[in-house]
Amino acid sequence: MLPKVSVIVPVYNVEKYLRQCLDSIVCQTLENIEIICVNDGSTDNSYAILKEYANKDSRIQIIDKDNSGYGHSMNLGIQHCTGEYIGIVESDDFVKPEMFEVLYKIAINHDLDVARCHFFTFKQRDGSIKKIDSYDIDSNVLINPQTNLSVFFQWPSVWANIYKRSFIEQNHLKFLETPGASYQDTAFSFKVYACAKKLMLVPEPLIYYRIHEGSSIKSKNKAFCICYEFEEIITFCKNNSLYEKLKFLICYLQYKTYKWNYNRLKMPYRYLFLLYWSKQIKKNKYLYSKINPYFTFKDIKKIQVIKLLPLLYKYCKRL
Repeated sequence: MLPKVSVIVPVYNVEKYLRQCLDSIVCQTLENIEIICVNDGSTDNSYAILKEYANKDSRIQIIDKDNSGYGHSMNLGIQHCTGEYIGIVESDDFVKPEMFEVLYKIAINHDLDVARCHFFTFKQRDGSIKKIDSYDIDSNVLINPQTNLSVFFQWPSVWANIYKRSFIEQNHLKFLETPGASYQDTAFSFKVYACAKKLMLVPEPLIYYRIHEGSSIKSKNKAFCICYEFEEIITFCKNNSLYEKLKFLICYLQYKTYKWNYNRLKMPYRYLFLLYWSKQIKKNKYLYSKINPYFTFKDIKKIQVIKLLPLLYKYCKRL
């Protein structure tokens, strides 16, 4: 019997958190799952921990490979999935015991392309937990992202969803394989929502997203990784005749994400990124204008300053 859910666990140097992650998966109330662990050339004790768990649980498969990055690991994991649905658990996160049973039941009952849940952030430093609600989406309501664009405003959080495997395969949905890059859930999430026709959100938060000093979200050096993701989004939409429909939305999301990226960076990366951003706005001035229905008056004022006077922002702490 084929698994109901294939759970992909990308692994790279996470020995500190890996046992908690795996314990939370092997103890799922939905027992008919396969667990595909992709070891991306870890140099710590992660691979030994994976072997230990695989020896105890036949549902665990290990793909061991040289380091090639998150995107390649995820695509390799997807290729090996045999379940009806695909889930993702980052190896430094952990999930509630009922997560995949809850998501699978609602996915099967409504024949969903994507089933989504709320989640918690878990700060390793002080153990604080905060519930993160999905933005402007009602729970237990069938949503068609083709007509209801609210799903595009969520955190990318690919691990808060399960995806029908046939849907992923038919739409040729893959992660961008940029070695050493971060934020590779950005383009994948957008492409999923651009193709999905049936999505539903469950009311429960079911996964804990760990924030710690090693998290990619804390990295200061990868200043331009997010730019590659938006290049991938634009290319995908143009290749699939979706760009004209979604171009204003893409521009708005790019603005919001670039602003977040700018604010997290330190000099000199902040200023270098700002110069790049200014050129992008000048290149796409039609989209970055008041004709774009998603921009507020305040947004347009900031865009004009970034476009015309980026030197002023050299001394700004935040946008």
